[in-house]
Amino acid sequence: MQIDESRAVKAALIATSFLFLGLVLILPLASVFTEAFRRGAEPFFAALIERDALSAIYLTLFVAAIAVPANLVFGLVASWAIAKFEFPGKSFLVTLIDLPFSVSPVISGLVYILLFGSYGLFGPWLIENGIQIVFAVPGIVLATIFVTFPFVARQLIPLMEQQGTGDEEAALSLGASGFQTFRKVTLPNVKWALLYGVLLCNARAMGEFGAVSVISGHIRGKTNTMPLHVEILYNEYNFVAAFAVASLLAFLALVTLVLKSLLEWRYGGELAASGRH
Repeated sequence: MQIDESRAVKAALIATSFLFLGLVLILPLASVFTEAFRRGAEPFFAALIERDALSAIYLTLFVAAIAVPANLVFGLVASWAIAKFEFPGKSFLVTLIDLPFSVSPVISGLVYILLFGSYGLFGPWLIENGIQIVFAVPGIVLATIFVTFPFVARQLIPLMEQQGTGDEEAALSLGASGFQTFRKVTLPNVKWALLYGVLLCNARAMGEFGAVSVISGHIRGKTNTMPLHVEILYNEYNFVAAFAVASLLAFLALVTLVLKSLLEWRYGGELAASGRH
């Protein structure tokens, strides 16, 4: 009787989990693609090749192409320093890395407005020298880097700390330089966790809305990324075009999810060691 009850509880929990996932994940995702193709394939592809849509797609990819490598370099350097060395201010650096997780993206965008806007701290100097950051691509890049820079570092720090410094010390004792030790010992030991962090960082960079919405100025065809373009189309009641662009974002997210799942399946032990699952 007790076994039957435990099986019933297990089945109920599984059914509840699938029901919840269906309502909050699968159903909305299916509705995006359904609405995108509601009028057929021709309006769908027409919405994607429209000039403003192409500009939004290009800007999204361009910003991600800058933000992700920048965060990759920062994440590697920061995690290597934190996990392998002792120095004053180490705990403060870890706190700063976690800051974007606790600060609203809208607030981070507003901070850049206060720093680089016309009436901001550096605004007059920037205007005098013909440099525009707010309501321009540089501001979007800076805001995206800010909201995404913890992802790589937080994947690597726990893993590097668990691995310790034994391998690096052995390499140095055999005559390897610091750079050779990093390239041939440290980096191979964390390569899959690094790739995992890059995938998460890229997904967040392409889907970022709050910070970019504040600092972009919503200039159509110039400073609108894909999420902002979807919002504008939806507000204009151009639902097919809005869902078409949204479906492209959803497709990119699904690709990221598949790659993430493949990494977890193939290198689950090493990724689990990073403590982020």
